[in-house]
Amino acid sequence: MLVFRQLFDPTSSTYTYLLGDSTTGEAVLVDPVFEQVRRDAALISELGLKLLWSLETHVHADHVTGAWLLKKRLGSEIALAAASGASGADRLLGDGDRVSFGKRSLEVRATPGHTNGCVTYVLDDESMAFTGDCVLIRGSGRTDFQQGNARELYRSVRSRIFSLPESCLLYPAHDYRGLTVTSVCEEKKYNPRLGGEIGEGDYAGYMKNLDLPHPKKIDEAVPANLRCGQPGNEGPGNSAAALEDPSWAPLRFTFSGVWEVEPHWLEENLSVVRVVDVREPNEFSGPLGHIRGATLVPLGDLAAKAKELPKDKPIVAVCRAGSRSAHATAILQKAGFTEVANLPGGMLRWRGEGRSVEGGAS
Repeated sequence: MLVFRQLFDPTSSTYTYLLGDSTTGEAVLVDPVFEQVRRDAALISELGLKLLWSLETHVHADHVTGAWLLKKRLGSEIALAAASGASGADRLLGDGDRVSFGKRSLEVRATPGHTNGCVTYVLDDESMAFTGDCVLIRGSGRTDFQQGNARELYRSVRSRIFSLPESCLLYPAHDYRGLTVTSVCEEKKYNPRLGGEIGEGDYAGYMKNLDLPHPKKIDEAVPANLRCGQPGNEGPGNSAAALEDPSWAPLRFTFSGVWEVEPHWLEENLSVVRVVDVREPNEFSGPLGHIRGATLVPLGDLAAKAKELPKDKPIVAVCRAGSRSAHATAILQKAGFTEVANLPGGMLRWRGEGRSVEGGAS
């Protein structure tokens, strides 16, 4: 069974795609974004997958790839087109190559025109394809910079993408209207730039007169992406330090966006953190008891009372099962607390593991 997830970066309107083989757990990630590496790594972990490859559809001009950072964190390898001119990849891809993950694979189809190194990845059964900036939903990538060539892009789309089965789903690298997927059939019929009876000359004329602004991040993104995302001197946007994990505890970041700390660490380090229990008073003094030294601030009062909490220690939020306390971490972060974590499983797990409490039933 194929594991498939479509992820989104709102800043650059970039889609990242996770594909995995549920039998072997091997996976690939198409077009990762540097700032979203923590999110992507959390999802890969929660799904029990092993990331083999980070794949690029092209050298992006609007965001920095997360490929290098994923390699550093997860040990995955990097692949992109040989024609991209990039350095630092573990594999340079050519037309017709295949990238395998478990019993599944992606075929590499060269689709230049937006850039020289644009490729489309086609799933082995031709049920879906990842088109990068070559085909967008009812549109196409720009051809006015970075080796762009409108006539070449037209030929790439018509011969390498529109030749796929009409039922094949097309997943672009970007969408700026919230659209998520299209199909070969739809784009052949309705794409206003590339569909129907539009000819190569028509398309070239259309693209020549788009008059679009210069991409804002191009001066930072392109040099970094030519190094597969390894940080350089372009600016702070892809600094490795920007995504370093907090060091005050061995925390885990979840796909839901919450930092968590394990009960055994908390029990051994109660003196260096502040435990904030966000249950109701009757729960705090009820059968489950509470953690020694915990401060009671019910969740409904937390936003108003957060300013009364000292900031001299990191805070671990606790509730009955870990749900309310997860929300509490977001409230505390909004109030200016930077060192905050949730106790997953809450007091139910704490008591279930036999850890010490004050009060409660014996």
